[in-house]
Amino acid sequence: MTNPLLNFEGLPRFDQIRPEHVTPAIDTLLNHCKTVVEELEAPMAEITWDNFITPLDDCTEQLSRAWGIVGHLNAVVDTPELRAVYNENIPKITEFWTSLSQNLALFEKYKAIRNGSSFSSLSPARQRVIENTLRDFRLGGAELPDDRKKRFAEIQEKTASLSTRFSENVLDATNDFELLVQDEAELKGLPEDILHAARAAAQSENKTGYKFTLHFPSFYPLMQYADNRHLREKMYRANATRASELGARPEWDNTGNIGELLRLRQEEAALLGYRNYAEVSLVPKMARTPDEVIAFLEDLAKRARPFAEKDLAELKQFAREELGIADLEAWDMAYVSEKLRQQRYAFSEQEVKQYFPEPRVLEGLFRLVQTLYSVTILPDKAPVWHKDVKFFRIEKDGNLVGQFYMDLYARPGKRGGAWMDDARSRRITVNGLQTPVAYLTCNFSSPIEKNGKWQPALFTHDEVMTLFHEFGHGLHHLLSRVDELGVSGIAGVEWDAVELPSQFMENFCWEWDVVRHMTSHIDTAKPLPKKLFDKMLAARNFQSGLQMLRQIEFSLADMHLHYDYDPDGQYSVQDVLDGIRKKYAVVIPPEFNRFLQSFSHIFAGGYAAGYYSYKWAEVLSADVYSAFEESLADGNDLISPEMGARLLEEILSVGGSRPAIESFVAFRGRQPSIDALLRHNGLAA
Repeated sequence: MTNPLLNFEGLPRFDQIRPEHVTPAIDTLLNHCKTVVEELEAPMAEITWDNFITPLDDCTEQLSRAWGIVGHLNAVVDTPELRAVYNENIPKITEFWTSLSQNLALFEKYKAIRNGSSFSSLSPARQRVIENTLRDFRLGGAELPDDRKKRFAEIQEKTASLSTRFSENVLDATNDFELLVQDEAELKGLPEDILHAARAAAQSENKTGYKFTLHFPSFYPLMQYADNRHLREKMYRANATRASELGARPEWDNTGNIGELLRLRQEEAALLGYRNYAEVSLVPKMARTPDEVIAFLEDLAKRARPFAEKDLAELKQFAREELGIADLEAWDMAYVSEKLRQQRYAFSEQEVKQYFPEPRVLEGLFRLVQTLYSVTILPDKAPVWHKDVKFFRIEKDGNLVGQFYMDLYARPGKRGGAWMDDARSRRITVNGLQTPVAYLTCNFSSPIEKNGKWQPALFTHDEVMTLFHEFGHGLHHLLSRVDELGVSGIAGVEWDAVELPSQFMENFCWEWDVVRHMTSHIDTAKPLPKKLFDKMLAARNFQSGLQMLRQIEFSLADMHLHYDYDPDGQYSVQDVLDGIRKKYAVVIPPEFNRFLQSFSHIFAGGYAAGYYSYKWAEVLSADVYSAFEESLADGNDLISPEMGARLLEEILSVGGSRPAIESFVAFRGRQPSIDALLRHNGLAA
């Protein structure tokens, strides 16, 4: 039987891949890679890009692509069988990559290319690949003595397995919880479409009543609209204690995993000669030191705090005077905020949602991208992993540029959150140009059956922004013009700059010329009224001080846990977070809140000592967007193909082929400024 995971012609065979294919495919690819590595270790008369780097790229890319497919399926259609083979293969995969990063023979050959006379004649992209690889060899422990290399490898394997376990615990705890409500009267305040979805969720399991879960499209509307305070508290508590010692099942408690991960990361840093893991994490980033990051975050916190204090005072007063809630609790925040928004701006998120049906939103998003970058987006066909997945292609002047999958709805067995991942990167192969392919994954509400007819999914404005955000990442990957694997698309882009294109795209969700083309009321088909849009615009920075402080709180916790925290000391990770909240937050969650135990970004994501990147990159993205705003004075349209072409030329298409700060300066003509970020968030003086 041919193994679909070993077929690299065209697109992945998602309709054919089964759990039993995984281990044979990974073993075959690992053996092939090991054979190639052995051949490349041998002495060579001359070491060139073509006889050394290309064959290494060829074999490792196939391994990465096959394992990437398995990892993707594990995230979007998790089953016990798939999870078992995924976990079974993690140690082998980790061991291979660790041994590769520690291979002295290969390291010496890369150094020989770097120090050779022909290095200066290589393209800037190839030079950057060599420099990055040498850095990664050092960070991978290549220069360690053999006994330390062995320990370093053990740490990599253990860390990979702990991160996977962390993620599985969060998913299992999320999937496990359900709130079944029999009496509709208890759900007063909830909009009709949310009730409909909850009723359908119960019926799909042959249950009566209304079923609510911790998946965001089910959880958040209940927190936002339910008048029943007891239900809100119950949902909040379940969500806030997920995967912790206070959760439903002790085997899903992530507390031990967090401690072990922090200990191992600290040990890894010490082996490499660094004082802490934060220093290791920052080596390939724009920020230079943990202190620089902390100073940046503390400065933002100082600027945001007066606005956050004002936000909270207004919320408390409104809760007390208008809703009779004397003590504002954590489970009241979303509810009271929504009521205050409705009173102050005379609209609700639910009202706005009726204007954002999925087909119209996609049409508006594609229209924007096509105008900005002179490309065409068309529906395409490919095997998919779930019936709800859509597939598209991007063309420029009739030529294929890239393709992408869209998996937009929440469902059991799918990891929460939203992300972009690469299925395949752009590169030149013996067969010509390999075009890039991306996965765009979100967790929105799905279409519902109403009165015997299917109604398309309706998105909140926040969900529309999430979609634009992930699409920005997708464009960074898909519009690359770099042909070297190591710096094509988002590869090689500093982690604290990688959010620039995604956050840049969010700004367009606040532009009338964009929004009016992606709205159509679900019942009347009329576009969003300008009056309602103006209200949304007036409310854009509603509670932005509170939101800013919340992100800073998480970013500081992440940095301190990896910088100056001792996992074996007298303080717990919760003590660290509590201390930061005491110093910077204006809203202190209840004592039972265990946010860190489900903080997958830093314990299962790749954002360890890097969560600050969202704020760091927001400075860059706001500044880039302000160039578009400034171009209006020169008579350009905001959605200007000329500005789009410049952005494509200087930032999107160059990927990681040069330092991100050089790309920023090439586009903006100067160093970044924080002013646009403060202005866009309503935090300027």
